[in-house]
Amino acid sequence: MLALAIICGGVVSYLLAGGFINWVLWAMREAAIQSQLGHVQITRPGYFREGVSDPYSFLLDRDTSVVASAAGFEVRTIAPRLAFTGLLSKDETTISFIGEGVDPEAEAPLSWAITVMEGTDLRAGGPDSVVLGEGLAANLGVHPGDLVVLLGNTPAGGVNAVELTVAGTFQTTSKAYDDTALRAPIEVARRLMRVDGATSWVVLLGETGQTDAAVHALRGRLPADRFEVTPWIELADFYTKTVELFDTQVNVVRIMIALIVVLSISNTLSMAVIERTTEIGTSMALGVRRRGILALFIWEGALLGLAAGVLGVALALALGQLISAIGIPMPPPPGMSRGYVAEIAISPALAVDGFLLAFITTQLAGLPSAWRASRMNIVDALRHQA
Repeated sequence: MLALAIICGGVVSYLLAGGFINWVLWAMREAAIQSQLGHVQITRPGYFREGVSDPYSFLLDRDTSVVASAAGFEVRTIAPRLAFTGLLSKDETTISFIGEGVDPEAEAPLSWAITVMEGTDLRAGGPDSVVLGEGLAANLGVHPGDLVVLLGNTPAGGVNAVELTVAGTFQTTSKAYDDTALRAPIEVARRLMRVDGATSWVVLLGETGQTDAAVHALRGRLPADRFEVTPWIELADFYTKTVELFDTQVNVVRIMIALIVVLSISNTLSMAVIERTTEIGTSMALGVRRRGILALFIWEGALLGLAAGVLGVALALALGQLISAIGIPMPPPPGMSRGYVAEIAISPALAVDGFLLAFITTQLAGLPSAWRASRMNIVDALRHQA
């Protein structure tokens, strides 16, 4: 029972820690996809490598129907975006900004992780409105209903300006983005920069798991000399680094739990062999072969690992559901502007991993004891009774 409790405790700890990390990564992934990146972005070839200095040399057409016809899978929205930069002014205060011209209707499904803090979004704001990141609005000292001026340099080298009404302020999961970003209707951005088209088309699929298939289909059907298809994962640098960090942490936890189980079970089974030395000697004297003794202890270890693995996974799943129902209040992580309520997401793959961790480590821990029991000298084992 002690050995069973030790293994179960290790499995439960591993699954709860892994389930928490799974949920955090899922939330980060979906927030990045459904607020900024989409599942797939389509641009002109070389835009992400060379377009920072001259984005308007890589403009796409207004018509996005070529993507819909090439898709062949569920597409929730295809949102054109026009990236632009400039200066934002109110009265005597001027601040630089990074802007996105967006189609308010097409962009709506991509706004799951964008929270309107004050006022309204672009759909309700009208054609000459703008929404500002919460930090940018605070730095400029503006509120919904205020008039602001956007000033930008056109590709031809001229200067242009538009006056817009602040429809609202928004907050995302990235404080750095909120401190510098604004969004305006794409027609306003085109008028300001005196260009036509879009710098990117953002595609939102039905499910994130469809991304690889969608990228493969689009790359096969869109001319490579005119379009570059980029999956979200290649644009989410912070997310990929976080995944690498958490993978390392999970591996460390797995190794620590495996060592605890191996040391504890080895000690428990070794004591069992010592306590049953006379029984082992008697069995061997009655004709049980050494491989029979070896198999006996191996099967005992296997049954212990099987029972502990199943029980540990069941307990972890139940505790995960309970903890998720209550919620785990979390403070704002580095680089983000607000806290969140976390949950436990134990995936089938993680549950299998936890079961195998219990089963395999128990088997490994029991092998030395089983081998030692099968190698006993019959006479010495029988004498042990005296």
